[in-house]
Amino acid sequence: MSDDDFSLFQSALHGVKPLRQDDRADTGAPQRDHRQIASRRQAAMQPVEVQKVDGLSDQFVIDVAAEDDLHWARDGVQEGQMRKLRAGQITFEGSLDLHGMTVEKARETLWGFLAEATRLEVRCVRVTHGKAARLDGRRPMVKSHVNTWLRQHPQVLGFASCLPRHGGTGAVYVLLKRTMLDGRDE
Repeated sequence: MSDDDFSLFQSALHGVKPLRQDDRADTGAPQRDHRQIASRRQAAMQPVEVQKVDGLSDQFVIDVAAEDDLHWARDGVQEGQMRKLRAGQITFEGSLDLHGMTVEKARETLWGFLAEATRLEVRCVRVTHGKAARLDGRRPMVKSHVNTWLRQHPQVLGFASCLPRHGGTGAVYVLLKRTMLDGRDE
């Protein structure tokens, strides 16, 4: 390096202070708050009360009468399967009775029952919702809610009111999806 280069370099650095070992350059990025980070990590490790969200909405309940015949099928379900279901020709392998339950208890019980039936690869179940005529003259609560909830449940392919010997309009046969362990799912 020539003397001219060195003097040019010195003049360019005029007014610049050298950094001390513990100084850090200001990059413009916000400083980390290490206490806040430690507090967040600690909070993330604490068990949190689990809020169960089942996806069954009561936003719009389809009001049905005590003697209304219920039936519904998801798009793509073969009409022949639904005919067999309505005729009671698909054997139900599990049954749930929701009589006397509050709407909230019925929802929780139904969700757990359908989860267990799905886990066990059950094809068809019966859900007895009842058809209680209410003193206030309004429609049956649990029956109306079950009618709405089953349409929302991801594992339900379809449902139909039972034959009289299995509960008639106070119960439904429910056709469930399978994960195809036993072969093709209709």
